[in-house]
Formats: sequence, C-alpha cells, structure tokens
Amino acid sequence: MTAKVIPFNPLDKKNLGASVAEALLTKEIHPLGEVASFEGAGIYAIYYTGDFEAYQPLARLNQNDKFLWPIYVGKAVPAGARMGAGLELAAGKVLHKRLKEHADSVKAAENLDIKDFHCRFLVVDDIWIPLGESLIIARFTPVWNSLIDGFGNHNPGKGRHAGMRPRWDVLHPGRSWAMNLAERPETQAQIGQDAATYLRTPPACLSGQFIEAEGA
Repeated sequence: MTAKVIPFNPLDKKNLGASVAEALLTKEIHPLGEVASFEGAGIYAIYYTGDFEAYQPLARLNQNDKFLWPIYVGKAVPAGARMGAGLELAAGKVLHKRLKEHADSVKAAENLDIKDFHCRFLVVDDIWIPLGESLIIARFTPVWNSLIDGFGNHNPGKGRHAGMRPRWDVLHPGRSWAMNLAERPETQAQIGQDAATYLRTPPACLSGQFIEAEGA
C-alpha cells in the first residue's frame, strides 16, 4: 500500500498563522511597565522572572534574558472587529492599551513586582490576530491562560459584581474591583499549589531547556 503524502502548502491558513506566531517570538523584549506608546493591533506574550514560589519552574526558563516560557499570551483587536465592522478598521493604540492594562493589574497585586515582568509584541493585520494567538497558546499552554484564569478580565462595572472572583485575584489579591466579587471555594494556598504542580510539566517544545534549567 502506498502511503499518502500531503504536500506542504505555504498558503494554508495554519501555516500562515504559524508564520505570525514565529514572528512574535523573534521580537525584542520590553519591560512590561515601560512600553512606549505605539499604534496598532496584534498579539503579545508576557514573561515572568521573579521569585513567586509557584512560578519558579517557569521563571528559571526566562532568566538570563532567555524568555522562553510565557506566563500569559493575548491579543488586542480594533474595537469594531468583534462585530464584523470591516477589514480596514483604524486600530489606534489598542495593543499598547492592552499591555498597559496588564501592567496596571500586576502593579495592583500585593505579591507581584512589575520589575519581574517583560513582554514582546507583534503588530499584525487583524485577520491573523486570533489564529496567531491560538497557536502560541497551544504551543506554550501559559499558566495564566489555562489554569489561573482572570488576569485579562476587566472591571465588570457597577451593579455587575454577581460573579465569582477569578482564580488570579485569589492568588494575587490587590485589584479593588475583584474584592467586590463572590469568594471562591479554593484558598490562595490551594491555587498556588495547583500552579506549582501544573508548571512541573513544561510544554513539549521546552522539555529539553527545562531539564537543563532544573539541573543547573
């Protein structure tokens, strides 16, 4: 029986999306709290290098300017993009604004230091933003995307605090609006242990570097 070989198609949407993801990983690193204002929409990755105990497996891979394992990956699209308002929307400074919001969340947290956070970002045409983001998340399974939810949440607004407090805000208390939400059944210690357990197993793409870091 002859095996069926599928020819590589560089214009396949997954391959195009992968090129966007790879482009993000080649961008320069910036301190999260010091990103200069810029125009555009796109995708980004945030990295942690501090001493929060649960995050040490991740932090070791990001030290010495390596920045290998993001703690969070996200996107910023023009305001009308979610409603199908067209392909030629003026993006404005949506990506910079999103990074600043994240910096503000880190600064508000009682047990995090903004100096321990860095980011890289890529301004890209709107059509490639969701696919690029999803491929990066699938590759690195960042802990704040997959296990510790809520980092990217906004204040739900007056009269809308009926939901439960995100796990991120239990582990990293400090955002005032989150204190108005219902308490979770998990404690800070339990969530921290979940994170530590999760990070003991790195994504496949980083397994070699992880072993080296653990042995250093």
